[in-house]
Formats: sequence, structure tokens, C-alpha cells
Amino acid sequence: MKNIFFILSLALIVTGCNDETTTTTTTASTEHRQSMRDLSITSANAYNDLFLDSTEVEKFIVSQKLNDTLAGAMRGFYNARNFEYAWFEKTGLIEQSFSFHSLFCTANDCEMFKSLEDRYDRLRIEDDSTINAKDPSTIKTELQITQRFIEYAAKEYGSNNITPEDLGTYIPAKKATILGRADAVLAASSDNKVYASINESYRLLKDPLKKYTAIAKAGGWPAIVAPKKTYREGVTAPEILVIKKRLQITGELAGNDTSALFDAALTGAINTYQQNHGYKPTGVVTADLVKDMNIPATKRVEQLLINMQRMRWMPTSPEGKLIIVNIPEFVVYVKDGKNILFQMDVVVGAEGHKTTMFSGDMNQVVFSPYWNVPPSIVRKEILPAIEKDANYLAKKDMEITGTEGGLPAIRQRPGEKNALGRVKFLFPNSFNIYLHDSPQKELFKRSERDLSHGCIRLSDPVKLANYLLQDSDTWTPEKIEAAMNSGTEQTVRLKKPVPVIITYYTAWVNQKGELHFVDDIYGHDDEMAVKMFSDAAGK
Repeated sequence: MKNIFFILSLALIVTGCNDETTTTTTTASTEHRQSMRDLSITSANAYNDLFLDSTEVEKFIVSQKLNDTLAGAMRGFYNARNFEYAWFEKTGLIEQSFSFHSLFCTANDCEMFKSLEDRYDRLRIEDDSTINAKDPSTIKTELQITQRFIEYAAKEYGSNNITPEDLGTYIPAKKATILGRADAVLAASSDNKVYASINESYRLLKDPLKKYTAIAKAGGWPAIVAPKKTYREGVTAPEILVIKKRLQITGELAGNDTSALFDAALTGAINTYQQNHGYKPTGVVTADLVKDMNIPATKRVEQLLINMQRMRWMPTSPEGKLIIVNIPEFVVYVKDGKNILFQMDVVVGAEGHKTTMFSGDMNQVVFSPYWNVPPSIVRKEILPAIEKDANYLAKKDMEITGTEGGLPAIRQRPGEKNALGRVKFLFPNSFNIYLHDSPQKELFKRSERDLSHGCIRLSDPVKLANYLLQDSDTWTPEKIEAAMNSGTEQTVRLKKPVPVIITYYTAWVNQKGELHFVDDIYGHDDEMAVKMFSDAAGK
């Protein structure tokens, strides 16, 4: 491990950019080298909007009694960022903080860092928090996460020649132009070539990035005038020619047909485009579809770069059972290692009740569950409904079990009306988010399914229950079905917890090699684009 830390420290110490000042750093071999500080990073062009006092890093190194190699890595990490915070911005923890936390806890026991975990949880649930860069608790949390990150990287990536300089790209320090960053990611001299060899999801997006970057540099694709009515096979119109040109550029339509007739080949191309952009394939061109096709090529490059940034935080070599929920795709994947065993449609949180990105360990299956209504829903929805209808609770098969925080504690009994359906799947977390059945099966027919209060509703919970309990001699499919319909709550603990990762990918390549784009339903892409790019598309 010391050898790995020496490599990490040495690589960080020699990094830097123009307009730098120098300080002296001691490595594990006590050799003095110049640690280069990038003064070109300012509050105007920084990825984050908070900066550390450099003396705080030194105080932390001393207080934690870090060895020379780890201390050198810490200094180099922050010198390369001009002491810009890596994990915080003024409004709280940044997205990469959540992503690294999920990555780390998927492979480690987070209880080993209980005090840090408690601070993580408090910060993640405080939506209206304002961060003070000089606050001792914030500084300590920032530096502890960085220490954990460097140690994790040494353990996981040390044998793959991924240096701390490379790791700096995991949390960008400085804005760049969209195409400039694309060129950097595609450059063989960067870490991306090495990293792509161990992270398949990341690697699979490199070819589309190259393709769309070339399209953007060539001027993109022609704008299509929004139709006043739909276009379908058999129609002839001037805009059909433009649509064909648009789809020829991105490859959904082969050849170079220049006719204005909506023919069978175009129907097939439209179906392909719809399938790969989150639409139900109909072969019909609507105003909404044209709006989607008119998204500029540079914006698609931006989207690819943002999602490649997110993919850096996924396990590179997952082993065993794994459940991944992709929020904007409205799909859950059940995997064994890298293999997808099955997938199903889900309903996720609506605006105002967003499903959070995080990870956890699924350890319980609860049949015929009660629904303990969250206080926020009691206050905003249940109490106003009771005022309008005194029999509301009885109609909804709900009961008051006491008080909580000055509000009645309300739960809904197991049964047909229960909002959780017949089964729920728990992975304990600070957000009270879990997977569950739903009595509203009609919701799964919609293409956009951001409709819940934050939990994740499953289209086929029976299949997941049977999969999770397949190694149990006791829980046969027949017994599972009976427990779901018993009307009596029953909890089953899994012999081995299953990791759950809730992600947010709006661009990815599936196992068939098909590139997919979907809508940024929560605006997370837009938020990251403003931080990453000096010319964020559409801003």
C-alpha cells in the first residue's frame, strides 16, 4: 500500500497548469519536489464556488497524523484545484459527493466512519442549507472525504496506472468549453484511455462522444420546422426531406434519400429514434418529437460528457447481485455482476418529491405492508382531505396510531387500497425511500413516470420478490403469493443484503450497443452543465 501511495503522491506533486506558485512538499522518500498550485482557477471560472484556506489542509494533515505520502497526495490534490472545495458548494454537497459516497459504501462498511456518515446524512437532507467555507465542521468533512477518496483510489485503481492527476478529473476544478472538454476526454494522452479499459459504461460512450463532437464541429444538423399536424407514412411535405437529412446525420436512416415522401424506411428510422430517446415507438412525427430532434448537436455533446462524468462513480467490476435504478429512464435493472438478469418499468418521484441519488443495502422484504404516512404528506394532503370529508380516513382504510411532532401519526392498513400495494423492499436510508408494489397499475402505461412521492414503484414486484428469495427453501412462489395477499404484515430478512444504487443517467449505451438519450426530468444535467462548461448549451 505504501508503494501505491508513493506513486499517488508523486503523480500529484508534478501536476499543474500555467500561472502557478510553488511550495515545498516532502514525499515518502523525503525527496523535495515542487508542488504546483494552479492560480488560473478563480471564483469566476471554478467548478465549485467555495475555496479553502490552504492552512486548513496543513492543520488537518497534522491533526490526523497523515504519513508523508498521503499528506503529499492531499496537498497536491488541493494545489491542483487552487484550494477550491472538491465536495461542497454554497448550497451543500455537490452531486459527486453523493456519487462517491454510494461508490464507497457499495464496496465498504460505512459504519467504520460513523461520525462522518452522520454528518453526510444531515447535509444530504438539509435542502435549504447554506455552506460557510470557514465553518470548522464543513472543513473537516471536506478534508475527510478527500482523504477517504485518495485512500479508496489507491486501493481500487492503483494497479491500473490511474494517477491522482487522473483522479482530479472525477471532480472538475475549472470550467471549459463543451467541445474543448470533449477533445480532452477523447485525447489518448489523458486518463480516459486507461479508465475506459476498466469501466465499460464509460468506454461505451466514447464512440458516441467522438461521433457527436464531429457532427457539432461540422455545424450540427438542420433545424426542422415544427409541424402543425402530425407526419406519418404516406405524407409528402417539404419538412420530410429535412427530417430525413436530420436522421441520416445521426445514423437512424441509412442512405441519402432526398425525396419529400414519408416512406417505410423513414417510418423505421422514426421508430428507432423514438425507441432510443424515451418515446413509445409509433412511427409518427409530432411537434414534441421535432422539438427533441432539434436539440443542438453541441447540447448532445454536453449531455454525453455529463453522463460520462457520472459513470466514473459506478463500480468498475461489480460482483454478485446488484439492483440499479435509473431515475430518468424509469427503469430498474437487476444484475448479477455485469449481466442484466431482468429489468422492469418503475414510477419515480415527481417534481417536489424527487427520488434521491444514493446507495443502500436491500435487506428486508415486507409482505402485506402497512403504509406509515410520512408527516409531510399528513400535513400537506391528509389533514386538508379530512377537513373536507370527515370519513376520509375510513374510505382510505387508514387509522390514527398516535401523534408525532404535533401531527397525528397515520398509517394505511394492508389491503387493496394500500398505496404500497402487496409488498415493499427495504434498504434503510435517511430519505425513507424504498421499492414497492402499487395498486395503480395504469401508471406504468405512461412513457413519463415521475409521479410518486419519492419512493420507487415497481411494475412487477412479484418477480423481484421471487428473485430475492429464490435461495430460500421456505419461500416458494406459492408462499410468496399467499403472503402478499394475507392482509397481515410479515417481514422477511434476506440472508445476504443486495446492494441498490439509484442513478441518474440521461445518456448511455445499452448491451445491444444502442445509444439512448432521455429527458433531464429533474434538471440535474442543467445544474452540472453550468458548473462544467463556460458555454453551456441552451443557457
